[in-house]
Amino acid sequence: MKIEKNTVVSLIYRLTDAQDNLIEESSDPMVYLHGGYAGTFPKIEELLEGQEIGFETRVQLEPHDAFGEYDAELLRIENRDRFPEPLEVGMQFEGIPNTEEEEENAEFADLEEEEDLDSLIYTITDLAEDRVVLDANHPLAGMAIRFWLQVTDTRPASPEEIENGRADDQIGLQVDQFDDEDDENLDDLLPPDLDRPGTLH
Repeated sequence: MKIEKNTVVSLIYRLTDAQDNLIEESSDPMVYLHGGYAGTFPKIEELLEGQEIGFETRVQLEPHDAFGEYDAELLRIENRDRFPEPLEVGMQFEGIPNTEEEEENAEFADLEEEEDLDSLIYTITDLAEDRVVLDANHPLAGMAIRFWLQVTDTRPASPEEIENGRADDQIGLQVDQFDDEDDENLDDLLPPDLDRPGTLH
């Protein structure tokens, strides 16, 4: 069947930077619900629309079509004593822990802004004796990336999947902070307790 709205698509992929340095290669097919459900990047959906099993293509996505531009305002330096020890580079936190004084003054804060900050996932990118550097940008923010994609399966979505806006077996690209020597083991860096969407974005 051809890929169209409300089709569940399985594909394998190879992700590199603009210089063709490998970032991630799928070990299992990525699965998503096609048709504007935010299961993958819109540019990729455009390329796959109307295609069938076996179709393969290469595409380069600029930052605004992929993980977004790097936002320096999402980089924060905080006192180390705000965080539970032990700390390591690569650890992630949802929001920044409040001090007792901040909790007492919370009623005077801009609650909407605080809620926005608390919903962000921060990754520790550097540690000093008394400071922690955290970044809420996606690790690939600001980068142009290249995909090689091949469609391995298609099927009609069930009514429940359409209602939920995602495939029951949806799984996708999972990219986190990594060092050059960790290119082949990116999944090992994902914290098991973090609820990350299984989508190619």
